[in-house]
Amino acid sequence: MTGLPLGFGLPVSGSWATAANLVTVARAAESLGYSSLWAFQRLLHPAEGDWGPVYHAVQDPVATLAHVAAITSRPRLGVAVLNAPFYSPVLLAKQLNTLDELSAGRLDVGLGLGWAPEEFTASGVPYERRGARVEEFVKCLKAIWTSDVVEFEGEFYRMPASRVLPGPVQQPHPPLLMGGGAERALRRVGRIADGWISASRHDLRGIGADIDTIRAAAHEAGRDPAGLRFIVRGVLNLTDTAAGADRRPLHGSAAQIRDDFDQLHEQGVTELFIDLNFDPSIGSVEADPAASMRRAEQVLSTFAPGA
Repeated sequence: MTGLPLGFGLPVSGSWATAANLVTVARAAESLGYSSLWAFQRLLHPAEGDWGPVYHAVQDPVATLAHVAAITSRPRLGVAVLNAPFYSPVLLAKQLNTLDELSAGRLDVGLGLGWAPEEFTASGVPYERRGARVEEFVKCLKAIWTSDVVEFEGEFYRMPASRVLPGPVQQPHPPLLMGGGAERALRRVGRIADGWISASRHDLRGIGADIDTIRAAAHEAGRDPAGLRFIVRGVLNLTDTAAGADRRPLHGSAAQIRDDFDQLHEQGVTELFIDLNFDPSIGSVEADPAASMRRAEQVLSTFAPGA
């Protein structure tokens, strides 16, 4: 059993993303000792072009986690990630405050910039200056969370003097995590966030250096790097036999993957959640949902933290 806390990605993408499967996976993960349950966001898929099978049909993460909050009591509930430019800070604060209440203070909030121009167009938001917009969004969101009366005047967002109640259960606010893989994004995490979530395609072979970049930026900003969380989205491929020496992390036999968990922990990763949505044989509208659930049950039991 690894010392790295393990979570599990909920069925939110493709044919296995049904209400019944959501309940089954959430309850199974909780009973097996997984420490967290996760969803992610995708608003649309373009009619022309292909972003990959996992993005063709994706459930809304806030609604999904609200449902899971009602049927579980122990795991933390995370979203990796919500794209901040598609919201206003006050609307998202209202949704997250409610979700934190419904989950009895178990919410972890992951925010990202977004990367698909089509989603920006559909949301009525300019694609340009995404980084500056998100930094101001976080300032406004934190002001809403930490002020009895919030008043905010920025370049992108404004709040008249207001009370936004009820506030979140967790104080001063739910943990605010951020995604991104470029150096600028990693340094932003260190300056303004409570932790980092790696993307599905992130090269885990260099994750120690990425963590060092975030910690250095936190130190330069006068923050304590020891308080940051480093969370890996674990896109794994479990095989019956050991993979060769040139394999990627989290690809191979159960023993090899457990060794990868330990090595990631040694490099500074504080948490990992297994996300089968990013396996094309599972998170696709063309996949056999019964086969996907059998695979999920196998993976859940193989890496069960309570085993």
